[in-house]
Amino acid sequence: MASPMRNLLTNPNRHLQSFRLFLERSTEHQSMRDFVERQLPDVIASIGNGKSTINVLSVGGGAGEIDLQILSKIRARYPGVTINNDVVEPSAEQISKYKERVAQASNLENIKFTWHRETANEYESRMNAEKKTKKWDFIHMIQMLYYVKDIPATVRYFHSLLDSQAKLLIILVSGKSGWEMVWKKYGSSFPLEDLCTFVSSADLPKMLDAAGLKYQLYELPSHTDITSCFIEGDKDGELLLDFLTETIDFTKTAPPELKRQLIEELRKPGCSEIRDGKVFFNSSLGVIVVEP
Repeated sequence: MASPMRNLLTNPNRHLQSFRLFLERSTEHQSMRDFVERQLPDVIASIGNGKSTINVLSVGGGAGEIDLQILSKIRARYPGVTINNDVVEPSAEQISKYKERVAQASNLENIKFTWHRETANEYESRMNAEKKTKKWDFIHMIQMLYYVKDIPATVRYFHSLLDSQAKLLIILVSGKSGWEMVWKKYGSSFPLEDLCTFVSSADLPKMLDAAGLKYQLYELPSHTDITSCFIEGDKDGELLLDFLTETIDFTKTAPPELKRQLIEELRKPGCSEIRDGKVFFNSSLGVIVVEP
C-alpha cells in the first residue's frame, strides 16, 4: 500500500508557513546576523579591490533578510562602488517580500537589484543556453543546497563563476546539529520524492576536497524552541514537525511507530536541550567559505 506521507514542498503554502514558524521560534537568523556582523568583513576584505563595480549573486535569496545585511557590509567596505545584486529565487511570494523589503530600506543607494524567478538548476541551464559566463565577486548560497539534484555539480558550477578575488559562501545545517541526528537516522523514512536531499556542513568538505578546492569552515550555534511538538493536538507543534521532517501533516500521516521514535529522538541530548521545562532543538549551522 502506498504511504500517505507527502513531501512538504508539494504544498508551497504550508512549506512557507512552517518555515516562517520555524524562524520565529529559532535563533537561526540571529546567528547568521552575528556571522555577517563579526566574520563577514574579513571574508569580503579583498573581493572588490581595484573595482568600480562589485557583482554579487544570491542563489536562493528567499525574502532577502540576510541578503540586505550582507549587502550593507559590502557597501560599508567599499563605499561609493556600484553593487550589482542578482537574486535567483524560485518562489514568487519570497521575491515579492524581498522587493517590499528593498522598497522600505533607506541605505541601498549604489545597489542595483535584478531578480530571476528560477531554481539554481534553471539559472545554470539558462546561462549555458545563452552562452553567458559572467564572473561574480561574491556568491552566496544560504540554506538552499537541499533542493538541488546534484550538489557537487551545483557547487562546481557556481564556483566556476568566481572572479580571481571572489568568495563563495555556503550556509547549511551543521554536521553537529540535531538535524544531522534526526535525518541520518530517519531521513530514509521521510517522503523526499526527489524534491529534497539531506546535506549538512559535514558532507561539504569531502566534496570540496575531491574537487581540489580551498575553504574555511565556521560553526554557528543556534537553537529552536520545539516544546509545542510534544503537546498532542498543538497546531504549531504539528507545523514544526512538518518542517523538521519535510512532510505534510507528519503527525496525521506518519506510521505511529515512526512518530513515536521521532518524538523520542527529538528529546535526546545532542539533538535537543531541556531548559526551564522547554525543549530547544540544536539547529546549529555550518558556514563554508570557498576560495576561487
